Amino acid sequence: MAHDTSAQAHAEHAPEWEVSVWPFVISFGILFALPVAFAFKFVYEMPFAAILALGVGTPMIVAGIAGWVKEGMGSHHGEGLAFPAMGWFILAEAMIFVSMFAAYWFNRLTADAWPPAGSVELPRLLPLVMTFVLVASSFTIHHAEALLHKGERAGFTRWLIVTMALGSVFLGMSAYEWNHLFHLNFTPGTNVFSTAFFSITGLHGSHVIVGLGIFIAVLLPALKGRINTPFVRTASLYWHFVDIIWFFVVSQVYYW
Repeated sequence: MAHDTSAQAHAEHAPEWEVSVWPFVISFGILFALPVAFAFKFVYEMPFAAILALGVGTPMIVAGIAGWVKEGMGSHHGEGLAFPAMGWFILAEAMIFVSMFAAYWFNRLTADAWPPAGSVELPRLLPLVMTFVLVASSFTIHHAEALLHKGERAGFTRWLIVTMALGSVFLGMSAYEWNHLFHLNFTPGTNVFSTAFFSITGLHGSHVIVGLGIFIAVLLPALKGRINTPFVRTASLYWHFVDIIWFFVVSQVYYW
């Protein structure tokens, strides 16, 4: 009898293994959206195939992020750790941006002339509009969170949708800008400046996509009346980080 009791206690304290398909979905999405799409575009010179790869990969990334976050929201394991864990994640992501900015600063400050040959003049007005849109989205998600704390769930959902719309508009403007620069033959392989420009803005854009994926995972249950307040707080923190990073991007890459 004592042995049975000990075995039962051990089973109760044994860790529960959780298996998720969403990391595989995200991985295959990244595969299509980055190496496959870039290979079609810049190696094989097949732009339509590159667009198709992006069209397959990007929705897979967003869906994978949304599904993975939704699983986490529906689990009672580690839910209280979401907010402090996001702080550590943001710190790690910030270090990636710091390394990219450091490489950019080194190349710029040691170059004989800047911008290097082959560069084009970057848009001056569009980055300001993009900044306004992204800053506005930071205010809207803050307002949505404030409404949630007041118990106004319908208002929270509306302002979350507004935030997602603003983030989508930002991505649309970034895609328009990239397309315009590509038509000017300013690509990631043009020179060291173009490599830095597309790397930094692309990395930031990928973080916007991640933020939208997290918001989708929050929105879908919210439309059914289920809102996980700790994850809303965590998602909001991540979105503010994305906004703050953009100030460094726009000031250093566009106007310096």
